[in-house]
Amino acid sequence: MVEDFEQLFCFGAVGPQVGLQCICAAKVLAENGVKDLLILEASDRIGGRIRKENFGGLPAELGAGWVAGVGGRESNPVWELACKLGLRTCFSDYSNARYNIYDRSGKIIPSGIAAESYKRAVDSAIQSLRNQELGGHETPSTPSIPKTPIELAIDFILHDFEMAEVEPISTFVDFGEREFLVADERGFEYLLYKLAEDFLHTSQGKILDSRLQLNKVVRELHHSRSGVTVVTEDGCIYEADYLILSVSIGVLQSDLIAFNPPLPRWKSEAIEKLDLIVYTKIFLKFPYKFWPSGPEKEFFIYAHDRRGYYTFWQDMENAYPNSNVLVVTLTNEESKRVEAQSDKETLKEAMEVLRDMFGPDIPDATDILVPRWWNNRFQRCSYSNYPIVSNNNQLNHSIKAPVDRIYFTGEHTSEKFNGYVHGAYLAGIDTSKALLEDMRKEIMERKSESQTLFLEPFIACTEKLTNLSQPDTVSSPHKCDIPTQKYLSRKVEAIL
Repeated sequence: MVEDFEQLFCFGAVGPQVGLQCICAAKVLAENGVKDLLILEASDRIGGRIRKENFGGLPAELGAGWVAGVGGRESNPVWELACKLGLRTCFSDYSNARYNIYDRSGKIIPSGIAAESYKRAVDSAIQSLRNQELGGHETPSTPSIPKTPIELAIDFILHDFEMAEVEPISTFVDFGEREFLVADERGFEYLLYKLAEDFLHTSQGKILDSRLQLNKVVRELHHSRSGVTVVTEDGCIYEADYLILSVSIGVLQSDLIAFNPPLPRWKSEAIEKLDLIVYTKIFLKFPYKFWPSGPEKEFFIYAHDRRGYYTFWQDMENAYPNSNVLVVTLTNEESKRVEAQSDKETLKEAMEVLRDMFGPDIPDATDILVPRWWNNRFQRCSYSNYPIVSNNNQLNHSIKAPVDRIYFTGEHTSEKFNGYVHGAYLAGIDTSKALLEDMRKEIMERKSESQTLFLEPFIACTEKLTNLSQPDTVSSPHKCDIPTQKYLSRKVEAIL
């Protein structure tokens, strides 16, 4: 147990960043005796990039929506939690998406052509990875560049939807290749609230504990080897022995938080090396269904001559029967472009694409929901990605290494599972364990220093007494009260 500190922050920073990693970290600290901790959250809710909103009568997961990595040799801890809490999920079978590719005339690309194009794209992607590992030097087999609409569509599927066919991904290797969509009225965030119940006071599903403070936007972090001072946007000042910073890598790359002194060069350079991935799921509600549905029709692809232009579609029938909802996923530059325009313009573009695929007579959508992760100053991305051409072990070490008494956590600090919910979960646990170990070391150092400080006068006095007992020693004018052995024993016991 660790109880020797005046105050400690488990810091969700400028949020909504009290996400899974922060809740997990705070839970571990509380379970190990850290009683005086405080959680700061910039928004009016916890969850971070796990966020649910009501849309057309169904809980739309704007951020994390899947438990990825199920059915393998090891058990995914987030999947274990979901099963324990009875979270409703649906298996997502992406394998048939490549056979549901529509061209701009509304025709489905023949399966043989699609399969051959897919194989060439996989081979090309693997060759590209090999070239990058060799430092960018060309090999006898130079990868082809996607040019046609179907090539661009398949390239988007392979690279923007991490596919194990291209390179081994730890999530799929360790935990399994199955993925389950969370389709529960309580939302993915239900996991966070249940974890929080273990150490925070809650009532009727709401957190009422004063150790969680909402709407606290952190703008300044003053740090040293002796502690951390936090300044929020509303002028509040907090001081702590230690701080856990769980903001996204996007926030770390932005200028939202000012570090004083600035972060060391090795830290700031590591932060800048990580790629920011923006992943936007746009929800569309219709009066009735006009698209094909069935076990092999959940996902379909739109092949356009612009890569990633409203490419990947999902029918929500499997998750929510009779909902009449489609979801289209955009990434990176297309996400940023759409975030910058009005929802009306986005709806117009999406409907043009749907009419290319299903004809001019389909109904207009009755509602649209467009998340904006990139323009959210408390997020600035959906998740992190480590560059292929780099020493990722060293980079990861630099990303998660503490600076003075600031400890960094989040999916971006996970060496094997960055970008995933279980990466955030495990990172929060790992960071809190590392902090606890450092706290224990400091306690032992303080005890050792206190014992030394107490014994030094006693040693000095005994040395002086020894000198006085020598006949040729010059006597000292100073007297020293020597503590009795009984008194000395009590003091040493108290220190130890």
